[in-house]
Amino acid sequence: MGEVTARAAALQEARQLYAQHLWSRAFDAWRGLDHQEALAPADLEQLAWSAALTGRDEALLLALERLYHLHLDAGAKSKAARFAFWLGFRLMFLGEVARGAAWLGRCQQIVDECGEECAETGYLLVLPIRKQLMSGDFASAAETAARAAAIGKRFSEPDLVALSRHLEGRALVQAGRVEDGMALFDETMLAATSGELSPLVTGIVYCAVIASCQRVFALERAREWTAALSEWCEAQPELVTFRGSCQVHRSEILQSAGEWEKALAHAERASSGDLAAADRDAVGDALYMTGEIHRLRGELSQAEDAYLLSSQHGRDPQPGLALLRSAQGRHGVALSGLRRLLGETTDLLARARILPALFEICLEQGELTEATAAAAELESIASLYASEILQAMSAHARGLLLLAQGDAQGALGPLRRAFYVWQRLVAPYEEARSRLALSRACRDLGDSDGARQSLDAARMLFEQLGAARDLAALDQTRTGTASGQNLTPRELQVLRLVATGKTNRMIAEHLQLSEKTIDRHVSNIFNKIDVASRSAATAYAYEHDLI
Repeated sequence: MGEVTARAAALQEARQLYAQHLWSRAFDAWRGLDHQEALAPADLEQLAWSAALTGRDEALLLALERLYHLHLDAGAKSKAARFAFWLGFRLMFLGEVARGAAWLGRCQQIVDECGEECAETGYLLVLPIRKQLMSGDFASAAETAARAAAIGKRFSEPDLVALSRHLEGRALVQAGRVEDGMALFDETMLAATSGELSPLVTGIVYCAVIASCQRVFALERAREWTAALSEWCEAQPELVTFRGSCQVHRSEILQSAGEWEKALAHAERASSGDLAAADRDAVGDALYMTGEIHRLRGELSQAEDAYLLSSQHGRDPQPGLALLRSAQGRHGVALSGLRRLLGETTDLLARARILPALFEICLEQGELTEATAAAAELESIASLYASEILQAMSAHARGLLLLAQGDAQGALGPLRRAFYVWQRLVAPYEEARSRLALSRACRDLGDSDGARQSLDAARMLFEQLGAARDLAALDQTRTGTASGQNLTPRELQVLRLVATGKTNRMIAEHLQLSEKTIDRHVSNIFNKIDVASRSAATAYAYEHDLI
């Protein structure tokens, strides 16, 4: 009798630990009880989800398989199908595709045998929806997701509704219906923050919606939901699963807000120790973020190490790696990497993350034809998705292109539009870059006061951020560094040819560029080194040992 009473007390304690979201202690309690005597299905289910929330995949899979057999043997086929689904779902994400497909096949077989639509019918649609999204069939994905959500509502399954609504939102956003998609994201997050979902699905939904907001450049929503995810994680100190992804999302938000030291700390936390072991999918992203912050701070060696590690963990290190290569003077390598990636990327939102880097490097190298094409495509994507950040990125590129073409007056409008967006969103690095471009436009228009004010504001922001390379480049712009280092490699090449006595037409033929492009290069060179004639430019080149 005493043993029965003691076990009953231990079972009650384990259930209380689970109810209090003390996942690690609940798992240990359930595992100890299970070793003494096999748990009943309801208690075994709590063991399974405790394992899931503490990153114990092996224990999770074993518990789910036991639950499948227990319910199948008891004739509870729909319950057995549910656990077969979660087994297959988790195995797929662990990369065990064959085993995962086999368990999903068992789930489908049971559902077919039942002959009637059930909640599991809707759950089985989740992976096909993801495949439709990956293939670019957004209309079918939205339709399938809406059907799954309707099944979830019919059978009072809030987890299924939330998973489906998020996927439907993704499909609508990808199809350009951003407002409709965002409304579904908000609906999904309301269910998560209101405690309507199971802990596991709550974490899945938080991370998925934040990633989707980041994907469509919805920075303000991403900030809001990341703060909510952080609160949810902090309220569960024993939660391990999702914490790595939370750290990555926080790093991204902090980086955009200019808090680079904090952003680096969160990224490094996600890529090391227990968090890295429990959330392996987040490690590559965390390492990429580490590389980005080091690159922005001018710590190029550390950035290269981080990008290399991110690649080893399955994360393509572009476009950050290309920008690093450009900073190292390896422009050809940088452009090759970006062209390769664009050649294999059809998703428009993914291309929008690559195009600004391609534009920046092409513009720096005087490859105006390719830079113009990149700016035009970015503008087209921005008009399709009506994203404020995409529009700011496009406006910034358009302004820089007009500056390179000698139209400083025309550049002011788009550059100011970009500046206002970055300032309002509190994105100081992008704001500083916009101010620097505005300074160039004011300088070219002869407005020395406006140029100085914008330059000083950019300097202050770069200093606050710790953007060492940008500060060095700014100093070159401000002082007109006599070494000629403020000239791009292409401009130095053109200056050397000018110094040999070649005309613009001859230089164009020599470099296989248009004469109009050479005209712009020569004009930019004269502005940068503050000379008014070819003879003065030639004297400058000899005086500063540039030939």
